[in-house]
Amino acid sequence: MRVIGIDPGTAIIGYSILDFKNSKVELIDYGCIYTDKDLPMPERLEQIFFKLETLINMYKPDHMAIEELFFFKNQKTIITVAQARGVIVAKAQISGIEIFNYTPLQVKTGITGYGRAEKKQVQEMIRVILKLDEIPKPDDAADAIAIAINHINTIRGVGVLLNNPRDRVNKVTQIIEKNRIKNKNLITIEDYKNILKKKK
Repeated sequence: MRVIGIDPGTAIIGYSILDFKNSKVELIDYGCIYTDKDLPMPERLEQIFFKLETLINMYKPDHMAIEELFFFKNQKTIITVAQARGVIVAKAQISGIEIFNYTPLQVKTGITGYGRAEKKQVQEMIRVILKLDEIPKPDDAADAIAIAINHINTIRGVGVLLNNPRDRVNKVTQIIEKNRIKNKNLITIEDYKNILKKKK
């Protein structure tokens, strides 16, 4: 299974490509799609569409894991990001990719086990999980990696083997809702490493 993770935006869209095969997760590629801030919004959306199309044609992902819009103080910002996200989701749908949505809370929980984990904690866990020498940069790309890993963990954790794509999406959504965070305390990276060791 190949997953494309997306951290939506307008100026910068983080993306990641991960493979999940034989219970192993492999980072294939990551980076950012950039748009020209001086261009009108319709032209920026066009840039997003065709740059994403290039990635999809190159890597041929089976699933897209994309972050849901959460909270923006600036109302104009959320409108433009929503437009960009709509273009991204539409392109995935046109390409026959199964689409899975996750909130920031769900991503943090899926990576660290705690919904209030700090960004640095999430990034360090990405590095540990993927056995990387350094934390991926920039932050937008790291976020996209976290979103994809969270999706893989969700799929792996529940053993979603339903043949119908719609049933598969619905099943994952149900599991996400049932496993909402209960403990809101922060956890250190060392604590989480110890938890992982105990599970082995």
